[in-house]
Amino acid sequence: MAHTDFITTSRGLRRNSPPMRLFEKAKQFGIWNPSLIDLSRDRHDWEQLRDEERDLLLRLTALFQAGEEAVTLDLLPLIGAVARDGRLEEELYLTTFLFEEAKHTDFFARFINEVARAHPDLSRYHTPSYRALIYEALPAAMHRLEQDPSPFNLAEASLTYNMIVEGVLAETGYHGYFTILDTHNLMPGVREGIRLLKQDESRHIAYGIYLLSRLIATDQRIWDHIVERMNELLLHAMGVIDEIFASYDEMPFGLQVEMFSNFALNQFQRRLNRLEMACQQSLAEIEGLATDDEEAV
Repeated sequence: MAHTDFITTSRGLRRNSPPMRLFEKAKQFGIWNPSLIDLSRDRHDWEQLRDEERDLLLRLTALFQAGEEAVTLDLLPLIGAVARDGRLEEELYLTTFLFEEAKHTDFFARFINEVARAHPDLSRYHTPSYRALIYEALPAAMHRLEQDPSPFNLAEASLTYNMIVEGVLAETGYHGYFTILDTHNLMPGVREGIRLLKQDESRHIAYGIYLLSRLIATDQRIWDHIVERMNELLLHAMGVIDEIFASYDEMPFGLQVEMFSNFALNQFQRRLNRLEMACQQSLAEIEGLATDDEEAV
């Protein structure tokens, strides 16, 4: 398809829009190099752990690693759908998504190779609920956009990726992982990497809230679809937590399932409440509104 004009030489960029504000934050806070994080003490700390403690951390890492790789692989249809819709500000910000997800994949690969020195096949840790979400629901929702980038399909792609995979499963996992390491003063390099990637993910989730809010404000029938589908996918995310705890007779580090499940449910409800606000907002309000999540770097 031939171009008829270009936004930057016609109306200009809307620099106060939520996507452009997120783009500015990504340029400021998202430029970090996984290869420069010092993992030397992390290897020493790893060797001091008990077998079951190493197994739990390797299990969580295997979930993070495949999840980050999955979104790296499956993200392009979302970027393409937004680009074809002529939303340049959103596309500019989405260019940072792929770079950041690739960095996260690189970071966990370093941990597996240099700290855990584990065999690369960790798929044994990918349980049925995890596979239902990451192997099936995520790619199905994202790649459906290649054939039908309708608002309903765009909403499902974003809610699957931003609200459930990132906003519930990943945030819960990172919260628990970081808490373990921080409480026991373990592996400072891994802690620094998780701190940085959590900043990246907070911007991704903020964009998802913006996108879904925009879609709801345009057609409020999408709200009912979002609620129904998010509740369905939540079952898979909670199933992942249950399957992790079912894998151990005695949970390493003294972890309690409530630590994970309560955090996950709180994150889910927080995002759902924020999206419900869009039912009462105009599209003009959405386009100029900063979300609570967006205040994070």
